[in-house]
Amino acid sequence: MSVSDEEFRLACGRFATGVCVASVLDSEGQPHGLTVNSFSSVSLEPPLVLICLGHAVTIIDLFRESKCFGISVLAADQQEVSEKFARKGSDRFDGVGWFRGESGVPLLTGALATMECRVRHRVAAGDHDIFIGEMVRSAVSDGEPLIYFSSQYRAC
Repeated sequence: MSVSDEEFRLACGRFATGVCVASVLDSEGQPHGLTVNSFSSVSLEPPLVLICLGHAVTIIDLFRESKCFGISVLAADQQEVSEKFARKGSDRFDGVGWFRGESGVPLLTGALATMECRVRHRVAAGDHDIFIGEMVRSAVSDGEPLIYFSSQYRAC
C-alpha cells in the first residue's frame, strides 16, 4: 500500500516549517543558492544540521562537490527573497544583500540566523540527497520567522 504524490505533499504540507536559503560557492568563487524548508537540527554534540536537496535541483552537484555550505534562516519580511531563490533560470543573488562567511560561503543579510557548515555526510535517500553539516559558525538576530504551511507563506 502506498500514498500518491499528492497525498504525500498534502500530508507533509500540514507541518509548518521555517524557510531557509542554502548556499555554496562554485569552483570560481561565485555564489549559488536555493530556497529550502527541509532543514533540521540533528545533534548537539557535535552540532549537526541537515538539508535535503532533490536530485533534479540544477545546482545539486555544487553542493555535492563543496566542503562547506551556508544556511540563512529567513525573516518574515523576506518572502520575496524566498520566492527569488525558489525560481530557476536567474541569478538568485542579483539585487539581494549577502556576504561571505569566514569559510567563504554566501550568507544573506537580514536573516534571523546564519550558519556556516562543514559537510560531514551525504546520504542518498529516494529522489533526494541529505547533506549533514557540522555548524562551525553562526549568528542570530531578533525578529519574526518566515513560515511555510499548507503551500502558503504565513506570519506568526
